[in-house]
Amino acid sequence: MKGYVHVYTGNGKGKTTAAFGLALRASGADKKVFIAQFVKRKTYSEIKAVQNYLPQTEVKQFGNGYFIKKKPTDTDIEVAQQGLREIKELVKSGDNDLVILDEIFIALHYNLISVEAVIELIKNKPDKLELVLTGRYAPHKIIDLADLVTEMKEIKHYYQNGVKARNGIEF
Repeated sequence: MKGYVHVYTGNGKGKTTAAFGLALRASGADKKVFIAQFVKRKTYSEIKAVQNYLPQTEVKQFGNGYFIKKKPTDTDIEVAQQGLREIKELVKSGDNDLVILDEIFIALHYNLISVEAVIELIKNKPDKLELVLTGRYAPHKIIDLADLVTEMKEIKHYYQNGVKARNGIEF
C-alpha cells in the first residue's frame, strides 16, 4: 500500500488530536506507529493512553517544554536536531507504517531545525510510509509537497472566555 504525506496545520484546536486519532486507527489495523513530539516535554493524556492501550505505538518527545513566547535556547535546538536525526534513521529503516511528527512546524517556526531538512525527510521516505506533520505555521514548501493538507481554523474558542486548558480535553 502506498503511503502519503499529511499536513495538519492552522490556528485551530485539533491538530495533535487528529494525528493521534490516525495512530489509533492504524493500531487497530495492526500497523506499527511512531510518534515524535517536538518542543513538548510532558506526559500528556494522549501519551498515557498510547502507553496503556496501543502496544504497537511508540511516543518519544524531543523538547524541553513550551517556550512559545520566548527565545529558544541552545539546548532546545540540540534536542530538536537530535530528534530529527533519530527520526531520519527510523524512517530509513522502514520498520514503521505510520510516523507522526507532532508540532514539527513549531520547531521549524522557531528555527530549531531547518525546512530543508524536513523536506529531505519527506522526499526520502519509503513509499509505503504514511507520514503526518502537525503544528501551526506549516511552510508553503512543505504544503506543496504534501498529499493531504488540513487547516484547522479557529472560529470560536472558550479560551477567549477565560477557560483554562483541561486535563483529558486539551492535554
